[in-house]
Amino acid sequence: MRGSLLRRVFPHAVLLIYIGVILFPLVWTLNSSFKTNKEIITSPWSFPTELSLSNYWNAWTGAHVGHYFMNSVINSTVSAIVSLALGTATAYALTRMSFPKLSLVLKRILILALLVPAASLLVPLYMLLRNMHLYNTPLALILPYVTVGLPWTVFMVSSFLTSIPNELEEAGIMDGLSIYGLLCRIIVPISLPSLFTVFMLNFLTSWNEFIMANLFLTKEKLRTLPVSMVAFYDQLNMNYGSLCAAIMISMIPVVVMYLLLQRGIMENIKA
Repeated sequence: MRGSLLRRVFPHAVLLIYIGVILFPLVWTLNSSFKTNKEIITSPWSFPTELSLSNYWNAWTGAHVGHYFMNSVINSTVSAIVSLALGTATAYALTRMSFPKLSLVLKRILILALLVPAASLLVPLYMLLRNMHLYNTPLALILPYVTVGLPWTVFMVSSFLTSIPNELEEAGIMDGLSIYGLLCRIIVPISLPSLFTVFMLNFLTSWNEFIMANLFLTKEKLRTLPVSMVAFYDQLNMNYGSLCAAIMISMIPVVVMYLLLQRGIMENIKA
């Protein structure tokens, strides 16, 4: 009896401990974002004496987090949309059109692209952006993000498109749809759960990226939110409360996007 009870309780206990370890930094950061700098230093584990949004206001205006936030939103959204559009079109061509030799060559190129670490591309990308006069422009981040995200986007979408029966497209052809009509009116609506997942992963990858954003954008007005965190201490004189508030602000798009797309993500995982 005890052994049976232990087998039932132990996995749940381990899971609860794991959840606690994962959530602890988030809860501590959220709690500290409402405390003063003195409270964080003297009593880091206590609750704030009063709930104040001053740290959020200081971070949003004093440290220009609002401006950096919008830069990250624009860069991440545009790069995710472009990667998804190009990747979906490429995946459709590879899975539905008959180009035996060309398809094989493209697949091998995409596989090789997946094997190349992004860090090894920093120097050639830097030189290329310099020569194309794109350095310190929004395209200096958007184009590399699209390039890095395109290969695995193609493979993820392709794996879902192969499960769609050809009879649906044959019916569309009978109704007079062109290739673009088949893609936009049949394939894309059916593939929305998969596309939601791919879009979110592309967005999060671009949102959290630091090295390229720090190297390719040196102008302060173009700086993204992850890069701005590095200079946060100097701007706010080690104001830990405002720093924690800025961290919580940076999590807003991630949480909102997951809440909006969670049904599509779960359906894609089950599939």
